[in-house]
Amino acid sequence: MTRKVTEVTGLKNDCRPATPWQRVTAALHTWRTRRHEHAPPADDTGSPAPEPVPGANTLWRMRTTVKDEPGSLAALCTALAEHRVDILSLQTHPLAEGTVDEFLLRAPGELPASGIATAVRTAGGTDTWIERADAHDLVDAPTRILGLAARTALDAAELPLALRQLLGRCTIRSQPARAGGGRASEGVPVEGALDDTVMRLRAPEGGVITVERPYLPFTPTEFARARALVELDARLGPRVPHGRDVLTLAEGNDITVRRADTRDLEAARAMHERCSDRTLRLRYHGPVGDADRYLNHLLSPRFGRTLAVQTASGRLVGLGHLLWDGDETEVALIVEDAWQRRGIGGELLGRLVAIAAEGVAGVCMP
Repeated sequence: MTRKVTEVTGLKNDCRPATPWQRVTAALHTWRTRRHEHAPPADDTGSPAPEPVPGANTLWRMRTTVKDEPGSLAALCTALAEHRVDILSLQTHPLAEGTVDEFLLRAPGELPASGIATAVRTAGGTDTWIERADAHDLVDAPTRILGLAARTALDAAELPLALRQLLGRCTIRSQPARAGGGRASEGVPVEGALDDTVMRLRAPEGGVITVERPYLPFTPTEFARARALVELDARLGPRVPHGRDVLTLAEGNDITVRRADTRDLEAARAMHERCSDRTLRLRYHGPVGDADRYLNHLLSPRFGRTLAVQTASGRLVGLGHLLWDGDETEVALIVEDAWQRRGIGGELLGRLVAIAAEGVAGVCMP
């Protein structure tokens, strides 16, 4: 694909293709909106529901724990039926004591979450958690999990996003292997470790992936699913999509924007050597000599996504990093001095913010 990149001089209300900064503004608006939509629930009944519409229905996701004995689930279903609540899907998560039942419910619009929770509690359910659902939740669990596995198989950077989509709103942190060859995974069993609201999994390169979800304990079934995704990632090894876009700058030079990984380490170091001390300081906010130490981590798809810009001759002249650490997402850019003020930074920023917005949109309760 070939497209014109122009220098940003202002925003006008016309029909020309959007400039990089216009795309950034739109993507930031989407990102902020979706972060608000997926904010953690204030309590076990989720965020306050909007005013009910007479005759309308509402979708809810609900989890509750029942005794592992005959008739317990039947009593729960009967209580829901008495309030005209339809059960659209049901998954069971056996525990050592009791069973966690996970429902997708369709309830009358005038029935609040507190009313459903009260009915469930009266029927014997405990530790009930409920929040609003949407049409995306109508996809059954096996289909969704297969889709996440396919995404992970195509791109190593998809693993954190796939885990968040699998497990819902959670904090995921990747701790790299220790310097000098030590393994951060020491102390974590090969099969991983599950402790109520925290799971720890061995990363393929010797680090540790820690997943936390304080508002809802993980079940053994969720732990097994997450472990299977990480094992798939480890078996497939490093991989990055090969797609690339060829863009034409205002002065007529062609550049290529593509995904980058640790195989670009030497080219990135060479670009650093061509950058001024000022450019390196603005990018890394520290001693210029330390910049190269960060590159291996920054280029790793385990900790985010990196876009590279290269010239027609193949020289690397710009890097854009989208890094995720827990609930925070950081965008960082560096463009070689000789290629600055040509729209490259805006192009990278627009693409990375769009990727971030897409990642937030995918976060949902399993």
